[in-house]
Amino acid sequence: MGKQDLKLKSVDNQGEKEGTKSESLTEQLIDQIVSGTYPAGSKISEPELAKHYGVSRGPLREAMMRLESMGLVERIPHVGARVVALSQEKLIEIYAVREALEGMAARLACEHITDDELAGLEALLDAHHQHIEQVEGASYFHQQGDFDFHYRVIKASRNTKLISLLCDELYHLLRMYRYQSQRSHSRPEQALKEHFHLLSALKERDGELAEMLMRRHIMRSRQLIEQQLKQDKEKVS
Repeated sequence: MGKQDLKLKSVDNQGEKEGTKSESLTEQLIDQIVSGTYPAGSKISEPELAKHYGVSRGPLREAMMRLESMGLVERIPHVGARVVALSQEKLIEIYAVREALEGMAARLACEHITDDELAGLEALLDAHHQHIEQVEGASYFHQQGDFDFHYRVIKASRNTKLISLLCDELYHLLRMYRYQSQRSHSRPEQALKEHFHLLSALKERDGELAEMLMRRHIMRSRQLIEQQLKQDKEKVS
């Protein structure tokens, strides 16, 4: 192997290390934003982040670009980067999109989901049922329980575009909202019951029923947000 080959290999290895650092940093920042460690609307200092996480500007810049593409971070002229602040109006728009796309994903999942995946979903829901009883529903949403079920159904659709739209672009935004929203906005027991109904439709490979149940399930969540928005406006007026 010549010197030029060694040099190229060194560059490749460096690139791989930088990429790994960026991916790890992205995951850490997602968790910090979703949990509210970096609150909605708060400014983000890239030099402080680089110092805190002990990374160079390259991996940090790449991580920030990923967070922007997910909608978790936005750049404002003359202000800089900040954590996105989700309005209830924006959430209603997101839920309307979810209703259509996840309904389609549920229908497609009926065609492609494997028996092993179905068994995994059933075990997941059984664990959720026990957990809700133990903590009175408090952390069903906070620990990704609800979204873990949806995530698996979306993955089972085998449609790469749907998976990209729902799991990359909307997934963490919705996690952030659910994690930071008031407990009164959630309905863990009812949501779990609806998940079991969806699982039954998936087992029966009934795509039409699965799509209807998924759309109705998400619609009910959207209606909760709309109700809260209406109440907030009435308080102001």
